[in-house]
Amino acid sequence: MQHLDYAYASSIIRTFMNDESLVLTIRGRKYTPEFSFSVNNFKITTKSVQTEVDAGYEGKNQVVLVEAKNSKSSNTIIRQLFYPYKQWKQYTKQDVKCLFFEKRGDIFYIWEFIFNDENDYNSILLSRSARYKIKCQ
Repeated sequence: MQHLDYAYASSIIRTFMNDESLVLTIRGRKYTPEFSFSVNNFKITTKSVQTEVDAGYEGKNQVVLVEAKNSKSSNTIIRQLFYPYKQWKQYTKQDVKCLFFEKRGDIFYIWEFIFNDENDYNSILLSRSARYKIKCQ
């Protein structure tokens, strides 16, 4: 979390999202409301599943949810992005964005993922990515 907080304090998150209005307001575990979605043409309905958001930032027009890792990940399950996404889509009328964040050495990596169909688990796509290095002078 400290790396994610440092990235926010250094304006990396606001710069990546091109949104100076973002403020850290979401963090921790919550339980989902009921929602349905499809996976390979199978409909699934779920309720009260525990989710965790490493950091969530609210701005004037969007909510940005971040899943963070402290080292290079070889794989991550879509659920870690999809369930909080579905959850917050019910909590707000603003756009909900999903970021995956990693710190490797002194480089901060950010990937933004979108769901082409918010009701289809497998509709995830990489929208854009960037990497940042902070130089202290």
